Amino acid sequence: MPKLILSMDGLVLKELVLSKERTTIGRKPDNDIQIDSLAISGHHAVITCILDDAFLEDQNSTNGTYLNGQLVKKQVLKNSDVIELGKYRLKFIADGGGFAAAVDVVDAAALKPFDIPAAITDPGPAPAAAGSDRERIGVIQILSGASAGRELALTKPLTTLGKPGRQVAVITRRPRGYFITHVEGASFPLVNGRALDARPHPLGEHDIVELAGVKMEFFFRS
Repeated sequence: MPKLILSMDGLVLKELVLSKERTTIGRKPDNDIQIDSLAISGHHAVITCILDDAFLEDQNSTNGTYLNGQLVKKQVLKNSDVIELGKYRLKFIADGGGFAAAVDVVDAAALKPFDIPAAITDPGPAPAAAGSDRERIGVIQILSGASAGRELALTKPLTTLGKPGRQVAVITRRPRGYFITHVEGASFPLVNGRALDARPHPLGEHDIVELAGVKMEFFFRS
């Protein structure tokens, strides 16, 4: 898994594994990483890990969040990047092991009831597919991030997108088409640049799905 190495004035204080999808950093004790310094805001920054990428985002802090000496609002983290918060440094160490599976295929029975909205099991009438479309298999190809170029055939009834235990969207396969729905509690995915609502959305040939900046293309393969 990726980790952060916390230091101050060149002295390493501790190593922190990024085992959660969302890791908060700040002065208040309710943060995942608490740094007790007046130079750091109560809720200073957040690191979000999704698919193969990690994103640093400033939370409107008073003194700002710096990455490799540059003031940033939101930025993708790369291996050996250094986050600067006051006198403290957090070195980001990437390890693909924690995010190796950009997508995971699971059977419906493997998902807990609260992981997926009830609507996902009955998205309603699907647009009729023409001719051989019913026999073709949907495929997702990762277009960006560390898993760029990877393809996944959507052969099972449900395909979750995200890390194990941290699903962010679900693609359902029905006789007349494929649908994407966000997982409750996660951010809404974009399809062709437009944010989805809570309802299942039909996927069409060459639709572009975006989750936290990671883009994927949906297409059919015979």
